[in-house]
Amino acid sequence: MKKIIVCVAVLILSSYHIAFAVNTTAKDSLPIKKGYSDVNGIKMYYEIYGEGKPLVLLHGGGSTIQTTFGRVIPALAAHRKVIAVELQAHGRTSDRAKDESFEQDADDVATLLKNLHIDKADFFGFSNGGTTTVQIAIRHPEIVDKIILGSALCKRSGMPAFFWDFMKQAKLSNMPEELKVAYVQVAPDPNGLQAMHDKDARRMVNFKDIPDEQITAIKVPALIIIGDKDIILPAHAIEMHKQLVNSELAIIPGGHGEYIGEITTLKTGSREADYVVPMLERFLDK
Repeated sequence: MKKIIVCVAVLILSSYHIAFAVNTTAKDSLPIKKGYSDVNGIKMYYEIYGEGKPLVLLHGGGSTIQTTFGRVIPALAAHRKVIAVELQAHGRTSDRAKDESFEQDADDVATLLKNLHIDKADFFGFSNGGTTTVQIAIRHPEIVDKIILGSALCKRSGMPAFFWDFMKQAKLSNMPEELKVAYVQVAPDPNGLQAMHDKDARRMVNFKDIPDEQITAIKVPALIIIGDKDIILPAHAIEMHKQLVNSELAIIPGGHGEYIGEITTLKTGSREADYVVPMLERFLDK
């Protein structure tokens, strides 16, 4: 049965080599396995937290594991094996001599899980990572159990018109400072920031709608989540909910990623993650 979870006062319509080292986070003393894996011509960086059923985290555009999910990983890892990755050209993962695509990112994640001997997992993708999660469900359904689509985009109409005009003129100087600082702090070559920015921008400028028949073919349980002030239009999330036959929809107060404490939203003092994470866990545990 389809469900809409309304969390606002009014519903708004409108042979591979894998190496790792064991570390802990300074903040929580949460054990981490950090590693790189040879994935389709790149060295893909990943972190593993906790034990239990695998949950794969896929960050947003221009981001790292920590900038998207740093505030919620400890809670998510309390009862699960959380596998957080950095996608092509992002953070500590190397680049390849070709543009980014959501399809390639999906194939890269599938290869990484094969390398890690993980046959099936749940997936939580935010923003661009949410679109990648859709592609994983389309291209690699055999490895997918449940999906959480955080502010995911499937159609160009899911963004306001000004977004597409802005992306055509995107400059590194307009990139959120928090994301630039985070990249430079962890990337092996900080000079890759410009290339990552340009590839991210080009991917969005050239974004094409995911065909309806591919979306409706996704049968796994899905939770769609956006903020009521998200860059993703509520009408788009509602349409996705209609197309994904086994889906639920949650609209949470706040902006893009505020519901998980994404780094650019921290200045709002938001605590939505305190009640959103239990909601995510209930969905995953059904």
